[in-house]
Amino acid sequence: MMTGAAAIAAGGAGSARQPRNAALPAVIFAIFALMPAFAALTAQHYLVDTGTRIIVYAVAAVALDLLVGYGGLISFGQAAFIGLGAYAVGILSAAGIGDALVSLPVAIAVSMAFAWITGVVCIRTKGVYFIMITLAFGQMVYFLATSLAPYGGDNGLTIDARNTIAGWPVLKNDTAFYYFAFLCLLATYLLCRALIASRFGRVLRGTKENATRMAAIGFTVQRFQLIAYVIAGGIGGVSGFLLANSTEFVAPAYMAWQQSGELIVMVILGGVGTLDGAIVGSAVYLLAEEWLSGLTENWQVIFGPFLVLVVLFARGGLIGFCARLRLRHG
Repeated sequence: MMTGAAAIAAGGAGSARQPRNAALPAVIFAIFALMPAFAALTAQHYLVDTGTRIIVYAVAAVALDLLVGYGGLISFGQAAFIGLGAYAVGILSAAGIGDALVSLPVAIAVSMAFAWITGVVCIRTKGVYFIMITLAFGQMVYFLATSLAPYGGDNGLTIDARNTIAGWPVLKNDTAFYYFAFLCLLATYLLCRALIASRFGRVLRGTKENATRMAAIGFTVQRFQLIAYVIAGGIGGVSGFLLANSTEFVAPAYMAWQQSGELIVMVILGGVGTLDGAIVGSAVYLLAEEWLSGLTENWQVIFGPFLVLVVLFARGGLIGFCARLRLRHG
């Protein structure tokens, strides 16, 4: 039989869970899988680059949704993990180490280490204080990167070539790199989905609903939140690794608080606490940015009211809005 503590954790998780279409993830990943083929057939090769950019940010957005949607931890420092992962690639490349079998684990380890060191402090705060302290740590890393004169400082660092895999330059091909990033996104999604479905995930969702009750029945709330924070940091390092290899460039701007703000917008736009929504929100945000920036330099003036309308009238983001339409029309 389930123990009383586990039952309460499961109950809290159930109340936090949003209805979702089980077929939606399959559709999303099928679209990503077929995009290079569609780009080749239509001779629209820019779609591969656009799809790669969406995937890179979707990886980071899924990690942030794990914190915000399931842990109730609104972090404004997620971009710091992306930047650390990217700089790990850039610095190793400058040192002559350009193999993904080295740089990817280092990017993950550096981001997780920073998440653990700062998370020990951050998790002790709540609400707006948590937001502000994650923002402060993120900006600390940003200004540290600007002071790295040997690695470009404010101007950033150009990477000579994309990483190899066991000495094989397969990632130099844009389509091959796209599928490598696609596999990273798929692995990230499956990992987060497995975590949420596990006992760990049930406890984490329980802490979001009522942290005091979870602590009263014997769970160390801060430990579970810290683990989630460190996992999100490691996934952010994966996103940074992909971003550095995609652009072949790293810059302090990757760590700016505006990047963290954009990730939060992506999660809210798609639907908080769904994981699917983080991917959809990333795609909608970046596609809207590309389209609107072609119309006007001040594209945020147009996108801003759209986001306000989503928040006001599409409760649960685009995923929640579509789910209600599906139920309404049978």
